[in-house]
Amino acid sequence: LAALGYQYLGGLLPCAMCLWQRWPHRIAMALTLIGVLRPSNGIAALGVASMLVSAGLGVFHTGVERSWWEGPQSCAATASQDLGAMSGAELLDFTTGPQIVMCDEVAWTALGLSMASWIALLSLVLAAFWACALLRGHRVF
Repeated sequence: LAALGYQYLGGLLPCAMCLWQRWPHRIAMALTLIGVLRPSNGIAALGVASMLVSAGLGVFHTGVERSWWEGPQSCAATASQDLGAMSGAELLDFTTGPQIVMCDEVAWTALGLSMASWIALLSLVLAAFWACALLRGHRVF
């Protein structure tokens, strides 16, 4: 919800990897609803798994932002985006079209950590909550 707030209220556009990181949280929200209605260890285990996937994506995204490793080609600036090689019409379309947010650029930080890093940490905390539910047996909360 915080990421959606930053996007829609704060105008901070997400990159492709930011959008990837939202999927495990959507899955966890759906699992929470299912788990409240029909508690089971399987639901809790899937909740742990979804948050660990989110944490992994957050760590991977953080590594891309900090240039520890390369990210997907679709997430970084490439030579094909050379503005000097574009015609006037292409440049006009480029500037008025949808904005492209690069995954290897940090758009927001707090306490020295990017949003991707914070999402990774939050996901580990949420994975711990799911693990507690799993250990307690059949109860999501």
